Amino acid sequence: MKKITLLNTSYIIKEDNKDAIDEEELTKDFTDYFTDYDMVVGDWAYGKLRLKGFNKKGHPKYNDINDADKIEEYIKNYCAYDCRYFILEKESSLARNKK
Repeated sequence: MKKITLLNTSYIIKEDNKDAIDEEELTKDFTDYFTDYDMVVGDWAYGKLRLKGFNKKGHPKYNDINDADKIEEYIKNYCAYDCRYFILEKESSLARNKK
């Protein structure tokens, strides 16, 4: 299991499709806004990294729009066809779900 640390928060790399993770670019674009999410999806469109946060059911800030169960649907419908993308999961969300 590969990990990455962003803004002092540890994330598990759940998927790294086509070597999408560019740590330099991710570090530059990742703000504290994303630390409120259990999972973050990054995809490349027109040479730019796009990030979107998702939460699991049970998270205090969960809502249907950012439902983590809909990540695959998001990638299929909102990302460029066959694009490079990655999925990160906050390590603390894994511990919360095991309780």
